[in-house]
Amino acid sequence: MRGARLGGQLGGGPAFLLDELLQTADLGTAVRELVREAFGAEAAAESTLIPVPYASGSPATGALYRLRGATTDGRPWSLFCKVLQHVRHWPMLPLLPPAVAADMVAGFPWRSELELWDPLIMASLPPGLRPPRLHRLVELPDDRVAVWQEDIAVSSEPFDLDHYRRSAYLLGRWNARCSSPEILATNDSPANQALRQYATTAVPMRGIEPLADDDLWAHPWLRDHGELRRDLCRLAPRIPEFLDRLDTMPLCLPHGDASPQNLLIPRDEPDTVVVIDLSFRTPHALGFDLGQLLVGLVHAGEIPASRLPAIADTILPSYLRGLRAEGVNPSIAGVAWSFAIATLLRSGFDSFLYGLLEDPSDGARHTFDERVRLCRFLADRAVGTLAEVNILGRTPVFHR
Repeated sequence: MRGARLGGQLGGGPAFLLDELLQTADLGTAVRELVREAFGAEAAAESTLIPVPYASGSPATGALYRLRGATTDGRPWSLFCKVLQHVRHWPMLPLLPPAVAADMVAGFPWRSELELWDPLIMASLPPGLRPPRLHRLVELPDDRVAVWQEDIAVSSEPFDLDHYRRSAYLLGRWNARCSSPEILATNDSPANQALRQYATTAVPMRGIEPLADDDLWAHPWLRDHGELRRDLCRLAPRIPEFLDRLDTMPLCLPHGDASPQNLLIPRDEPDTVVVIDLSFRTPHALGFDLGQLLVGLVHAGEIPASRLPAIADTILPSYLRGLRAEGVNPSIAGVAWSFAIATLLRSGFDSFLYGLLEDPSDGARHTFDERVRLCRFLADRAVGTLAEVNILGRTPVFHR
């Protein structure tokens, strides 16, 4: 059952053995206990630890595994294990500017996903929204922890507008519940700190600096998008102002990365959403969580950017309904503004895939153009929220 050391993960982190993930020398007993706790059944002698490939974009993700086997009476079982790690182990860390890397090492909240199983946070989840069942936390050496949890069998149904509508409604109810002083007091970070850090460190380097590169924007794939470039260059100097205004908006403790990939629809619970992978866990303005819900599948290349208008027009009113269902009635215009501006700051400036400009393939061109369309939509939506002050001196276009 111990098996060979497993490698080959897309994330580039270390491989672990099953006995390391369970921190035990008596592996057979540990697996039997884990299966008994999780499924109320006895595990057969054999089990298999399977690495799950993942992209290395999440600094706190060190490894993903499935442990599979059967019970003594022949029923299959599966457990999911996520290894959280201190950000100093992140393979991408050396690629960051030294000052940014040092700040991340000093302060990145690598254990924040565990808040999902905090009793206070669990109690804040509305009906229809739940975390995976947590079976065991195993503290590993060198600032890592193995999180043994339910392996969600996800529905094969596409994430359609009905799923967006329901997810936004549940996020609205959850955000409303997490706007209480009791929940906000669990996090002592300043308002919008995570977004502020991102917008003042990553966005200037990855988003704004390339906008100033005339040679880059003379590339055939970009030279017809001069209006988008100008719009972003006019919006960029107002980032500090936008951040300060977000600080004045009603706050909640959000999911932080509420993309459809982190809102799972179980195959056997079609009316339930299982929430995973908390991130950006500092108080943010109401509406912030809608940003990743909007762009997540476009970022992943799973749906075209042409669907963004319909998604945005679906999730905002559904989210507001969720807020109102919990007795929270903020300004509709204020939530719309927070949604548009926070999404612009997080995904509107730096979603261009400049690295693909050297790839002449049709696939690369299509992917690049989709990201341009994403940025165009987010810029237009942000301009629309600022139209009353005529920020760009022209009528904004919402749906291109």
